[in-house]
Amino acid sequence: MTTEIELAKARADAEQAETANRRSRMDHDHPSYKWIVLSNTTLGTLLATVNASIVLISLPAIFRGIGLNPLSSGNVSYLLWMLMGYLVVTAVLVVPFGRLGDMFGRVRIYNLGFVVFTVAAVALSFDPFHLGGGAVWLIAWRVVQGVGGAMLMASSSAILTDAFPANQRGMALGVNMVAAVAGSFLGLLIGGFLSEWHWQAIFWVGVPIGIVGTIWSYRSLKELGVRSTGRLDWAGTLSFGIGLTVLLIGITYGIQPYGASSTGWTSPWVMGSIGFGLAALVAFVFIELRVAAPMVDMRLFRSAAFGMGNLAGLMSSVGRGGLQFMLIIWLQGIWLPLRGYEFESTPLWAAVYMLPVTVGFLIAGPVAGSLSDRYGARPFTVGGMILMAASFVALVLIPVDFDYWVFAVLIFLNGLGGGIFTAPNTAAIMSSVPASQRGAASGVRATFFNAGSSLSIGIFFSLMIVGLAGTLPTALSAGLQEQGVSAAVAHDVANLPPVGSLFAAFLGYNPIAELLEPYGALHQPGVDAETLTGQTFFPHLIAEPFHSGLVVVFIAAAVMMVIGAIASMFSSGKYATAPGADNES
Repeated sequence: MTTEIELAKARADAEQAETANRRSRMDHDHPSYKWIVLSNTTLGTLLATVNASIVLISLPAIFRGIGLNPLSSGNVSYLLWMLMGYLVVTAVLVVPFGRLGDMFGRVRIYNLGFVVFTVAAVALSFDPFHLGGGAVWLIAWRVVQGVGGAMLMASSSAILTDAFPANQRGMALGVNMVAAVAGSFLGLLIGGFLSEWHWQAIFWVGVPIGIVGTIWSYRSLKELGVRSTGRLDWAGTLSFGIGLTVLLIGITYGIQPYGASSTGWTSPWVMGSIGFGLAALVAFVFIELRVAAPMVDMRLFRSAAFGMGNLAGLMSSVGRGGLQFMLIIWLQGIWLPLRGYEFESTPLWAAVYMLPVTVGFLIAGPVAGSLSDRYGARPFTVGGMILMAASFVALVLIPVDFDYWVFAVLIFLNGLGGGIFTAPNTAAIMSSVPASQRGAASGVRATFFNAGSSLSIGIFFSLMIVGLAGTLPTALSAGLQEQGVSAAVAHDVANLPPVGSLFAAFLGYNPIAELLEPYGALHQPGVDAETLTGQTFFPHLIAEPFHSGLVVVFIAAAVMMVIGAIASMFSSGKYATAPGADNES
């Protein structure tokens, strides 16, 4: 056993020395190379994450463009897959691509990611079909684009870690991760503006950037990392891919009603999918502990910096995704209509009014990354999580019809906390692993990052639906009858699953018009259709029930941030020194 440990340490030391020597030669011959790496990988990461969220705010324009009503019962699956297809694919594939990068070259996988992403962007820039066929075309190519995005995200952190010495790594990874997180919010703003021009413009934007990025990366990036030997772990790859895919799909479909329940959490299909997915992931762990060349070396999780850092990253990602979805519904369904904005225009303005979150990230991320190089990660990861937890609690305390500047300060602080946390957390994770396993480690970190976004859809929508289910039916029935809707219709509409109202607000549709249209109630004598479909009826009606749901959602998010803060306390103060994880300056 002692001999095996000594051999492993010798191999790790050799890997460390080889990576350091390659970096030293590159610094000597091309002193600007590491900055080229930083700028190119930041572009790639930004491109991948912007396209993960750009569709969210553009869904109304997309569905109008292909002539499909996403709220019709037969079209809900199109809606869910348009939302989750890209996210699920990137969450599932980053770990396998990270391992492939360790085996065949991280730059090679990264460059191929730019190619795949750009080809998909070209295909998405036109849609030869209409209605359901048009939706299938977009979903299919979004999945392909997700494959390219997974390649980019799987390799970018590892390539950066190879190129930068430890005393600059926090800054470099900080810039890269701020681009990743800010991209998820910038995608909302870009999508909002472009969809006002033309619905396909949201896909056009990726074409020139993808072409430039592809040419630039192939011409400028070099392999500095140490390659690991061995074959691809097919058993681990399949168990991980199938397990995580089925799990995320099951959780996402949990937001759809089942029978008399307002959510699908009692559906045998949903529970069976979640159970199967978890079982497959458990099998993946056992496989990885036994195969000679695992896709992910489970011993990495023995490092507190790696294991607890990824847990904290997952909590941050889920909370950030929940904030994103809830703010969109809050602004589009209540606050903006009360200020006279048409429901159709609310997606764009919601993105504009959410800008303080992005500003907070952009300010804090690079600064925190640089400071963590000097003082260590722990003060920033713990402090950032606590600040996010406090901002979630504060958002519960303000009224639904809030003063914007109070709201702006609170979401700015949430973004600030996220920026303070994210860069040092990423640097601590990536610095804690041997040089030859950085691709796999980068993939694991990106999986937690992307899976959190996917999980947030199912978790936070479900929590909001549960919160609304107790108070919305009574308020909706009474409000409809006051405007002349018959008691029978009002009762039926009020007892429809709340998810319909949430999705209508999320998509920029008039929720009351969508709810009453199937009954023809707006055309009945004595019904005040103008009031019912006006700008203030639905916001006033849903304000109190929505706040009840918001309390559940944001308190849950605050608890997740506290868990993340506790997990961050277990990481080392300075960046961990795993065997082969070079820490030279």
